[in-house]
Parts: sequence; C-alpha cells; structure tokens
Amino acid sequence: MNDKTLLTIDVSHGTTHDGPGMRTTVFVKGCSLRCRWCQNPESIGARNEPWWDARACIGCLSCRDACPTGALSFTDKGLSINRSVCRACLSCCEACPAEALSPEAQRYTMDALLREVLRDRTYYEQFGGGVTCSGGEPLLQYEFLAEFFERLHDAGVTTALDTCGCAPLKNLEAMLPVTDYLLYDMKIFDPDAHRAFTGQDNALILSNLLHAADSMRRRGFPKKLWIRTPLIWEATATPENIRAIGRFIGENLMDVLERWELCAFNGACVAKYDKLGLHWDYAGRGTMSRAQIEPLRLAALENVSEDKLLVSGMIRER
Repeated sequence: MNDKTLLTIDVSHGTTHDGPGMRTTVFVKGCSLRCRWCQNPESIGARNEPWWDARACIGCLSCRDACPTGALSFTDKGLSINRSVCRACLSCCEACPAEALSPEAQRYTMDALLREVLRDRTYYEQFGGGVTCSGGEPLLQYEFLAEFFERLHDAGVTTALDTCGCAPLKNLEAMLPVTDYLLYDMKIFDPDAHRAFTGQDNALILSNLLHAADSMRRRGFPKKLWIRTPLIWEATATPENIRAIGRFIGENLMDVLERWELCAFNGACVAKYDKLGLHWDYAGRGTMSRAQIEPLRLAALENVSEDKLLVSGMIRER
C-alpha cells in the first residue's frame, strides 16, 4: 500500500498555458521563494491553514469560539486570523456553518490523484496534452511527484514540471528522468534584486538550470525546455533585466531551448490576498499595454530568435 500523500491547493482541468496541448495542472503547496507578486499566495506556506471568504460569512462567531488558541477575532474589517498562533488545526473551518472559512489545501493519495487527472485522458490524446505539476514549488514534494510522473508515463501520459528551481539538486535530479517538459522560471537575473523581490538569490536556480540543460544534452531528458519570465511592474519588467536573462539564455541554453515565454502581469489574484487577510503590493495595478511590452520584447530578441520567443497573458492594445 502506498501511504504517501501530496498537499495541493488545486487540481485544474482543461488548462492550456502550463505546457503544450490541453492539460490538467496540479498546484502543490509549499514554496521556497516569497515573490512579492505571487499569483498563488495560498501556496507559499507548507501548512494547510484556513482562509476566509467575506462574502459567505454570516457573522455567527462559531469559528472564533471553536479556535483553541484564540487566533481568530472580528474587527470592523471582518475576520482577523493571527497566523503566528494559529495551529492549522482547521477547527474553525469545521465549525463554520456557511463554509466562509475553508482549508487552503487538499491532501491526495497517489491512487486518488491518478484517478483525478486520468479523467482527462481523452483530452490529452485528442489535443496532445498531459499533466503539469506547478505550485508553490513542486520540487519540495519531489518524492511523491517523481513516482506520480512515473505512473503517468506508465499510463502513456506526458508530464510537465513547472518550477522556480530553488530546491536541492537531488530533488531536481529525481524529477528529470520522468519529466517531458521542463517549464523553468527565470524571474530576475541580478542576484541582489532577485533576493530583494523573492527572498532568495538566484545562484542555486541558475546552477540547477545549467544542470538540467546538461542532462538534456547527455541523457535526453527532459525532452523540452521552456523558460518563463513573469513581467512584473518595476521588478522583472525592465529592458535591463530581460536583456540580462536573454544573454544568459543565448550563452548557455540556445541549443536546448524550445521556448522563452514572457508572461504579462495578471492582477486577478488580489481576491486571494483578501481571503488571506494580506496586503498585496500590486493591488490595483492594471494589465500591461502592447506599447509597454514592446521594449521588453525587443530586448529579449537581442539574444533569442523570434521563433523561440512568446509573449503571453492579457495585454491591452493601448
């Protein structure tokens, strides 16, 4: 019996942007970075904590009364959770009759997760898709995912790993033989700026990326490499940063690179920060325009050919 489990924040069916074709994306919980712009803030912590939907709350205070540590209180702004004393016991969620409080995550056994994703096998076959693991950071739960990917290969399903690369090399090394598409984030090239915006420098990230590229050359896996760079206001979205990333790609990865994707900023995740009671630095920032993205695209093209560059996401015409 396999008693391993995976802590996930979502299993999203019918995705089209986390690898080729139509895919099922498994978003795991726990991350090694603390990106200020994170699109999935509920994925950052490793514990399964509660979050609160103000729209569903009926103000009965059952959650507050059920909390064994007194972590919950109500203010004129609604429910406040003191996460420094929260035990993540989820008693508040169990006590909430309106389900305004719910767990951030769900735990899957191997067999249960395989059943969930293989429901979409027909779509993978018809549209050339497969299963992607994203996050959070999948490499933090690599032991489960390496076996999960192997089982998917046994079922004839292709796999994609979407990673920031900030994890021990042994974690990455365990995943490479069972990964068809490696989707690898390069956010900021300058190490000091990378630390300022993500909480870590990028030395390990770059080292792991070079190791993955060498694995492609010597061993033939992963089969494809996509680099992904989020375009974030005043952080990653500067010509200087894009040019520096492009130089690294041009000098080290062009022989193995299939795609470099510039992912336009998306502010839709602000509701998640509200549910967590967190301030988000990028709340209220709108989508980027084509005129704002064009200098970044041109900076990327200084080192990467146009057939390997893709700009994705919601973009304003003006």
